[in-house]
Amino acid sequence: MKKRKWIILILIVLTIILGYNFIKPAFNYLSDYLSKSEQVKANILIAEGWLPDYALEMAYEEFQKNGYEYIITTGLKFSADYYMLSMNGYLIFYTKNKLTNIGKGDHHIIEIDAYSELDGENSAHFNLFVNDSLIAGFFAEKHKRNFAISWIGSVRDIDSIIVQFTNDGVKEYVNRNLYVKEIIIDHKTKIPYQYNSEYDIGALDGKRRIINNFNSYAEFAKNRILSMGIDSSLIIAIQGKRARINRTLTSALAFREWLKTSNIDVKGINIVSQGVHARRTWMTYNKILNEKYNIGIISLPDYKNNHSKEKKVLKTLREALGIIYYWVILIPYNISV
Repeated sequence: MKKRKWIILILIVLTIILGYNFIKPAFNYLSDYLSKSEQVKANILIAEGWLPDYALEMAYEEFQKNGYEYIITTGLKFSADYYMLSMNGYLIFYTKNKLTNIGKGDHHIIEIDAYSELDGENSAHFNLFVNDSLIAGFFAEKHKRNFAISWIGSVRDIDSIIVQFTNDGVKEYVNRNLYVKEIIIDHKTKIPYQYNSEYDIGALDGKRRIINNFNSYAEFAKNRILSMGIDSSLIIAIQGKRARINRTLTSALAFREWLKTSNIDVKGINIVSQGVHARRTWMTYNKILNEKYNIGIISLPDYKNNHSKEKKVLKTLREALGIIYYWVILIPYNISV
């Protein structure tokens, strides 16, 4: 095992020094090594909370297909400024009792702080509703800005303001996503999405509704998977502490602490990660859990980075350096993987 590690380290160094074009076969081997899947027979499925929507859907399909007892989402505490609408749907802001400080009058300005992941002809489009009435439509831009509309009426009659994302799609493997931060009334009253909104995916019917009451990637992923129809008793969110570095390690430590008080009989664990990050995740959980459990890894496709040679190279090199760094910081756990 030590000899294999030295071979990988040599390949990493050669890749960095000589460049992608000169040692493409070695680079491909390195990429395959970092993103390799090795599943085990398991009753617990872990999904890393930072995974994009399509990956969480694939994790849910894996959960359904292979008879797991529980799916666990992990991730750190955070406060995201903007909410990502990754599929067509309705972001519903409930405004009742939040507009009481606005003066009387029938002329108001409603603004939406938003931006699009793509620009130009691929910009995200959204409609704006007050209660059930369509009042405006906008194409968002790649830079963040406020989209404003004049509205005539009494704010006391507003029950909800709705942002409808209408043109979800994919361009060269990059999703056309819409990001929304908040609604602003008359330039002063701000209603942020967090704790004040719900996201109906697809139709406005409540069948795939996500309540935006999360403050961690773990809760965020749990809410997404709940919207797919899973029984809430089968999914558990384990939140790690806020951290700028060593986030995979922090999530693994939080999972280990949860296991100490859990009465679940763990027969095996499969972890869902993405692309070349999978090897680091797998190594970390094995180290942190002292190899007490049979642990497998499922590496899902990384569509966002793999369509671009440059992005794929940069991410692979970053993960290669990351795994070397993790080999060092995990030495105190003194378990070989």
